[in-house]
Amino acid sequence: MSHRPETVHKPPAWRRGVVLVLLLALPLVLMARAVSLQLLEGDFLQGQGDQRHLRVESLPAHRGTIHDRHGEPLAISAPVDSVWADPGVTLDEADPAQLQALAGQLGLDAATLRADLEARRSREFFYLRRHVDPALADEVMSLEVPGVALQREYRRFYPAGEVTGHVLGFTDIDDRGQEGLELAYEDWLSGEPGAKRVLRDRLGRNIEDVERLREPAPGRDLHLTIDKRLQYIAYRELKAAVERNDALGGSLVLLDVKTGDILAMVNQPSFNPNRRQDITGGRYRNRAVTDIYEPGSVMKPFTVLAALRSGRYTPDTPVETEPGVMRVGTHTVRDVRNFGELTVTGVLRKSSNVGAARIALDLDDGRVWQVFNEMGLGRPTGVAFPGEAAGFVSAMPSERPVERATLAFGYGLSVTNLQLARAYAAIAADGMLPAPGLLADAERQPAERVMTAEHARQLREMLTEVTRSGGTATQAAIPGYQVAGKTGTSRKAVAGGYADSRYISTFAGMAPASDPRFMAVITIDEPRGEDYYAGPVAGPVFRAVVGDALRLYNITPDAPVEDAGVTVAQGGRP
Repeated sequence: MSHRPETVHKPPAWRRGVVLVLLLALPLVLMARAVSLQLLEGDFLQGQGDQRHLRVESLPAHRGTIHDRHGEPLAISAPVDSVWADPGVTLDEADPAQLQALAGQLGLDAATLRADLEARRSREFFYLRRHVDPALADEVMSLEVPGVALQREYRRFYPAGEVTGHVLGFTDIDDRGQEGLELAYEDWLSGEPGAKRVLRDRLGRNIEDVERLREPAPGRDLHLTIDKRLQYIAYRELKAAVERNDALGGSLVLLDVKTGDILAMVNQPSFNPNRRQDITGGRYRNRAVTDIYEPGSVMKPFTVLAALRSGRYTPDTPVETEPGVMRVGTHTVRDVRNFGELTVTGVLRKSSNVGAARIALDLDDGRVWQVFNEMGLGRPTGVAFPGEAAGFVSAMPSERPVERATLAFGYGLSVTNLQLARAYAAIAADGMLPAPGLLADAERQPAERVMTAEHARQLREMLTEVTRSGGTATQAAIPGYQVAGKTGTSRKAVAGGYADSRYISTFAGMAPASDPRFMAVITIDEPRGEDYYAGPVAGPVFRAVVGDALRLYNITPDAPVEDAGVTVAQGGRP
């Protein structure tokens, strides 16, 4: 069998040429594409890459610290972490077990977490939980959930808690002031946030700080006139008095007579700004500057001042109060009993409504009204506290005898505790009405003379009788010191008139009376215990708070130590 040789077919020459051309053209195409990507489309592609991996982050600014007059911190900001997520990345790349574990760590329901992320899939940033503990932040990051990361922020802390809550106020979750001094001085405390550009990986975690675009500017510190020691004492004693007398609330303001500095300002009920669940509208208002009330008999010293100014009265001028009631038109003014004939000093010591009304009606129209206006009542004190009330004093003096009579013992006007403290501070400061302040070293309006030094001294001497045997406030006496002050137990206004058994008990006093350093006003709202008169209700608070202040500031005693255990003789509405 013969074999025929196989025929070998050579490829056409043109095919080799095509292959060679393709091999030579491919590098040229690649080079052309590279040139296009680098030169023609480089900026666009770089931008697209940056959008996926480069981000600009805000750098939070440290909020300024609030200090008391001795430098003790009252409000500080500490760095904390917040957990956030890129919803799209987390939903697409995290497995169900990771989401379940994440929800468990954050105390969330897994289904709710997934629904929240789905609702925000188009966004790139969503807070899962703000201000978490460092340990929890570490546990969350250890799960390595795609798209979940930490954001550094600041959280406000208040070391004194509810003791300073009403003065400082509080900030919101973003560390912005919402109430109190935190709100009033937001621009001063807040600072300016910075910015940086960062590089993130596919899981949304920062892997590199590329550049600082703007450095954060920290907020400035705030130094207050508040003395933290006295603030604690005032808080403790006021709270105890409110509980002891089963009262609705209370308020206390303590001033340094020499400077007008507010050393303590507390209210009950209080709230803890560290516990946001405690922050409700009825608890965080600063009653000492926002709540107004008819002060009652604490206004009688200013009625007596109008009498002294007339030149027709002295501290020893007799005033007839027989038989303990007085008809003024169709109205009746009453004392709790018949005091007979009293001196002007006795009218204050016994707190006689009849005596105060007789003095006012014996003076020219508008005399008492003018004194009240000069004491700053009916207008803000200038302390610049958010929500400060102006109070109320009529724009013109009344010509109606009953209104002139009731104004003499503290009805027909309304005041705040701070206004009342300021007015009494003028008696303590030899006639100079101070500008109260909460900021140390801040410029204030100069003190204004509103009475002569002689009249101020006469009033102090008369008011010391109120805290001595036979007066209405022996419970406010401080052993070793002369105390000048006045009680006021006013009926609360209700629809259609005044309540029969609802009272506001107030004591305003100063010590040492010979050269006063401290002035305090204490108000107890609706005491519902056995006592409701201001002497036994508010007097002990003054004794405890101002007594401790005198010792802490080493004020020299101006009276012999005597047994203060005397029987209280009640007057009109002491």
